[in-house]
Amino acid sequence: MTERLADISARIDGIRDLGAVVNAMKGIAAARAHVARTQVDAVDSYAATIASAMSRVIGAENKTPVEQDAANLGLLIFCAEQGFAGAFTERVLDSIDARDAEALFLIGTRGLSIAKARGINSHWTAPLPSHTAGIPKLADQITTAIYSAVSEDRIDALDVIFTGWKSGRPAVVRQRLFPVDPSGLAATTDERPLTQLPSDTLLASFGEEYFKAQVCKAALHAFAAENEARMEAMTSAGRQIAREMDAFQATLRRVRQEAITAEIIELSTGVASNQDRSG
Repeated sequence: MTERLADISARIDGIRDLGAVVNAMKGIAAARAHVARTQVDAVDSYAATIASAMSRVIGAENKTPVEQDAANLGLLIFCAEQGFAGAFTERVLDSIDARDAEALFLIGTRGLSIAKARGINSHWTAPLPSHTAGIPKLADQITTAIYSAVSEDRIDALDVIFTGWKSGRPAVVRQRLFPVDPSGLAATTDERPLTQLPSDTLLASFGEEYFKAQVCKAALHAFAAENEARMEAMTSAGRQIAREMDAFQATLRRVRQEAITAEIIELSTGVASNQDRSG
């Protein structure tokens, strides 16, 4: 009985330690998601400013829609970097058909592992940073890799796929990154600016910054969504741990009661035996 009590107590201690780890992971994920969501607004503002500048340079008369069909399509896919995020990566990969793309640029170590298990080959991969401060550097790396693929005539258009928000719920989002559709650029004013650079040179520079801003935005959304998925997974794990803790504590109380009862019976039997011998 004593050995069983010790085993149950050790199990409870182990569950309590596991609960502490789960709570710590949940807290870290919550903090990272909050920072990323805050920074998304800043990147949105920056991208909107660039889009307005591009729109003014182009002029209203030149904003004809761009043909969206592409002969060589590339996909920039943001998956999970780490585990304990539920079916986060699976939902992203389920939304694509790799056969429709000429090149896959896959971000996220965990996502790369799952993609390989599914037989999905990537043209270029990179890990997602553990902190948002590393995302601008990642955007530079992605931009370089994609421009290289364009210069090699491997792709002539690119879609980005990441987990964002729709109607207050996480959802897989797919957007065209380039070619940029001028008709979708909104300007704060229709007044043409005075420029000293040729319009093509200016638009090329703006286009690079706009593209990088959109990549940063997608990366931040993916970073936040992954950590929110981890929060949800840790919350579910916490509930399961609480249920197991309650069950083991109930078992511990029952075993203790059984031990006390056995001791009382043993003592009572000893007393009765002594009385019989003395009588």
